[in-house]
Amino acid sequence: MSANKKLAANARKEANKTVYMARLVDNPTSPRKTRIMANVIRGKNVDYAMSVLKYSRRESAEKLLKLLKSAVANWQVKNEGARLEDADLYIKTIMVDGGRMLKRIRTAPQGRANRIRKRSNHITLVIADRNTENNNNNIEETQN
Repeated sequence: MSANKKLAANARKEANKTVYMARLVDNPTSPRKTRIMANVIRGKNVDYAMSVLKYSRRESAEKLLKLLKSAVANWQVKNEGARLEDADLYIKTIMVDGGRMLKRIRTAPQGRANRIRKRSNHITLVIADRNTENNNNNIEETQN
């Protein structure tokens, strides 16, 4: 490995130490239905998002709640000394991308066949702490 690649790899590793994320792959719900709930919680505090997802009646809300809990658990693993109550966690980004599509056939009138597309999606959720982001921004401003 060249020196530049090694430096870039180390920089990526350091950057990933402050990223707290969780992914759900091949969720068997259509991306369009899942994006409705994702748009509701995007940019909100984690506590608020959990309460919204907990009492929502949509099918994708249950999966998003479980994913959000996983991201919070990842935050706790990387910040062992910090308390969850003191942190101001919020949902930084949430992306719902289309996954694989299962193709099925349903019979139609006059001997024809209609195609059914059973869609799935991939969800990526990233949470961040507002307190540490503000501190990082202040440090960068003073250095410039």
